[in-house]
Amino acid sequence: MSDESETNQDDIDKMFDEGGDDTSSGGADGGAAGGGSLNLSEIEAAEGADQTPQQNYAVGEPMASDVSAIYDIPVQISAVLGRSTMQVSQLLKLGRGAVVELDRKVGEAIDIYVNNRLVARGEVVVVEDKLGVTMTEIVKSDRS
Repeated sequence: MSDESETNQDDIDKMFDEGGDDTSSGGADGGAAGGGSLNLSEIEAAEGADQTPQQNYAVGEPMASDVSAIYDIPVQISAVLGRSTMQVSQLLKLGRGAVVELDRKVGEAIDIYVNNRLVARGEVVVVEDKLGVTMTEIVKSDRS
């Protein structure tokens, strides 16, 4: 099972990385015949008219039939309250009840990572007897 999830995770990472300049699919010139970049109409013309047209979705219409294959892929979510650095000697002196000072202030947003990629910031909340996180800001990532 772990081999299957690793393969699926690799597929997700490739999907995220394809958002940047992808020169792996068409040689050193990025697939452009003249070595330059193509605009959308040139790409559509180069792909040919014999392909089936993409389905257009109405605003708010779910695309469940297209993305349902990725729903069962596990991802790791981490909420980072803050960070601290210390020497090993200081670490070894820590005992029960020791307080480690973090680089964040009370009430400051925490970072939310999905598969070690910063995706959002949020606030810590209490849900019944457990801690939770409310997302307050989605972070736009530079995928290049």
